[in-house]
Amino acid sequence: MKIIFLEPLGLSVERIEKECDLLKSLGHEVIVYADRCPDKNIERASDADIVIESNMPLRKDFFDACPNLKMLSIAFTGLDHIDLEECEKRGIIVNNAAGYSTEAVAEETICMMIGLYRHVIENDKITRSCEGPSLAPGREISNKTVGIIGLGAIGQRTAKLAQAFGCKVIAWNRTPKDVEGVTLVDKETLLKESDIITLHIALNEETRNFITAKEIGMMKPSAIIINAARGPIINTNDIAEALRNGRISGAALDVFDKEPPLDKSNPLLNLPNTMLMPHIGFATEEAFELRLGTVVKNVEKFVSAC
Repeated sequence: MKIIFLEPLGLSVERIEKECDLLKSLGHEVIVYADRCPDKNIERASDADIVIESNMPLRKDFFDACPNLKMLSIAFTGLDHIDLEECEKRGIIVNNAAGYSTEAVAEETICMMIGLYRHVIENDKITRSCEGPSLAPGREISNKTVGIIGLGAIGQRTAKLAQAFGCKVIAWNRTPKDVEGVTLVDKETLLKESDIITLHIALNEETRNFITAKEIGMMKPSAIIINAARGPIINTNDIAEALRNGRISGAALDVFDKEPPLDKSNPLLNLPNTMLMPHIGFATEEAFELRLGTVVKNVEKFVSAC
């Protein structure tokens, strides 16, 4: 089979090719592209049997142009960028790399909590300017109530890290789940009682606009919100207005309605009480190694069953 890596997944071409030694020894052709170029996806994959990529959108036009495609091995946790309905129609198997970024995203979540509380970005700018005093004293996350929305693997790991910092952890989950040291509450209670709210749910029609002006209105004025899940879970205009008006204390966002680079008109760009990241919660050296092993194993299992 012809196996195409549409991008190098944050690693060297040589590293990926080495991971694919078994596949090549079985007679499969492996091609790894050294750059990420969405405009060339169709050209590169037109005769592929198997395609590996991370989070570049693949829609009907892509599948129309790839008649031999039998499998997608997605080097990402979420699949909302893939037209799964088209894949089902065409009998294309789709696997993801669930779990590869659990530690990475949980650690970034804690990083963003501390970054907002200690005014890291603002104080860095002041120091580099060689002018003026530092900002007002920051806050400690110890003894704060952290409200976790979604107790999947990332939510649970975030809970454990928050507990290590001395936080009280409460959580909302769609279904009951027993997690040590975590108290399950309803959504309204979580919003009202939390000092820090962090989102770890998948994006679907039920969770789109999960946080709007209504929910923000229930939060403490001193509260901050973290989103390292999916952008549309929070209504962008509503959170921007709340931050602009001081309705809540701050927001740290690693995800947006569209993948960065953001439009210059995005209302979040000019707000001082924000920390904005270019969707890099998953991006650590350790996570990249883990996901490479996962996507290649998925391919090996698929070809062995054919």
